[in-house]
Amino acid sequence: MLAVEPSERLADPALEARARSLSKELRCLVCQNQSIDDSNADLAHDLRVLLRQRLAAGDSDRQVIDYVAARYGMFVLLDPPFAPVTWLLWLAPPVLSWALGAAAAPGTAPAPRPGRRRVDREESSRAARLLGDRR
Repeated sequence: MLAVEPSERLADPALEARARSLSKELRCLVCQNQSIDDSNADLAHDLRVLLRQRLAAGDSDRQVIDYVAARYGMFVLLDPPFAPVTWLLWLAPPVLSWALGAAAAPGTAPAPRPGRRRVDREESSRAARLLGDRR
C-alpha cells in the first residue's frame, strides 16, 4: 500500500503522475531504503508535499530533484549519480569487500612452522643414505 495521502494529491493528473514518479526516486531519510512514495514517516510526507509544491510552482523534474538534493544531500537520491561528491558512496562497498577478502585469504607462501627449519643438501643426502635411498 502506498503512503501518499489523498490530501497530498495534486488536482492535475499530469502533475500528480510526475510527482509520483519523482517521489519514487527520493529516499526517505528516516526509513533509509524506502522511497518517500512508500514511506509513512512524517519526513517523507513533508518531502512529498514539498515536491508537489515545487511542481505546482512550475519547476521541471530536474529542478525539483536538484532542489531536494541541495537541501538534504545526495543521500536523499535512491540512485545517486557517479560524481566526485558521491565517489565514497559508490566505491566504499567494493573497496571494503576487496580489502576484507584480501585480509581473509591465505597468502601464497605457507607460513613457517615453529621449530622447523630448512634442510640443506648435505642433511638431505645423509637422511637418504640412512633410509637406504641412494641418490
